[in-house]
Amino acid sequence: MQALTREDLLSLEDYLIQREDFRRRVMRYKRNRHLALGPNLTLYFEDRLTIQYQIQEMLRVERIFTAAGIQEELDTYNSLIPDGGNLKATLMIEFIDEVERRRQLQRLVGIEDGVWIAAAGAANQRTYAIADEDLERHTDGKTSAVHFLRFELPPELQTLLREKGGLAIGVDHEHYHHEVSPLPGELVESLRQDLA
Repeated sequence: MQALTREDLLSLEDYLIQREDFRRRVMRYKRNRHLALGPNLTLYFEDRLTIQYQIQEMLRVERIFTAAGIQEELDTYNSLIPDGGNLKATLMIEFIDEVERRRQLQRLVGIEDGVWIAAAGAANQRTYAIADEDLERHTDGKTSAVHFLRFELPPELQTLLREKGGLAIGVDHEHYHHEVSPLPGELVESLRQDLA
């Protein structure tokens, strides 16, 4: 997928005018781009449209309108757009109760390194996600509630995804194990678009 440029973005004024319609369209689109991994982890698969929305929202909230500020947001978020041979996702660790969340973030250090993808029924041939490139997302004995993942798909998984074959995604951590196999058809259909 092609990286976003300043020309792809709306000015703050134009975005405010179009925001509600754009937001509704993106929220509809994102319905088929997330996956619950058990009760407390969710993967949100990113692509050019989801990242465009994220950048537009950051520019709006932070009131960024300078060329340098816009470019900084583009440089930060463009790395979350798949490049044709991979999938990219935001991993959210979700616990409603704040005390429980703090406790679990201590227990789940390293969980981001245990997220994998494989052909359904072949979980012994896992491809593990590369987590938080160029970012340190755990400190002081706890992990972050948000991680950025890149799944570099080997050729056989790319072929399987293109042919709408059965894929599985899971997470293995000493305190959290879950697997979804096969992935829902609407998610697979959406993720197919991420390949070149």
